[in-house]
Amino acid sequence: MNKHKKDARNGAYIISDLATEFDISSRTIRFYEEKGLIFPQRTKGNQRIYGRRDRARLKLILRGKRIGYSLDEIAEMIGMTDLNMSEVEQIEKNLDYAKKKLAEIRDRIKDLELLEEDLLSVKAKLDKRLDQLKR
Repeated sequence: MNKHKKDARNGAYIISDLATEFDISSRTIRFYEEKGLIFPQRTKGNQRIYGRRDRARLKLILRGKRIGYSLDEIAEMIGMTDLNMSEVEQIEKNLDYAKKKLAEIRDRIKDLELLEEDLLSVKAKLDKRLDQLKR
């Protein structure tokens, strides 16, 4: 049995385990640690050991980044800026951010739809002109 499987069952991960699992660099994980988003323990040899909570936070951070949230927004949503935040407050904060992000996405969709209309119009004109020139 390899070290990764043994450690994962115990809820302990080394940085390379998480980097491989989430397809990110070890440097990215260390960056999130520097930003105070995850808190690995250290062995006597100073090796980082990440627990289940760190893994869960890392998953939330990556999901937030994929959606388009900034690290500051992610920190706030996972309760890092206010450690006394209740679960209700944390959920309400997440819902507020989700509403804002949905509004941004809807605005971008409208902009993209307008761009598509413009491009289709230009394409139609160019197709028509090309057809005229080929006759």
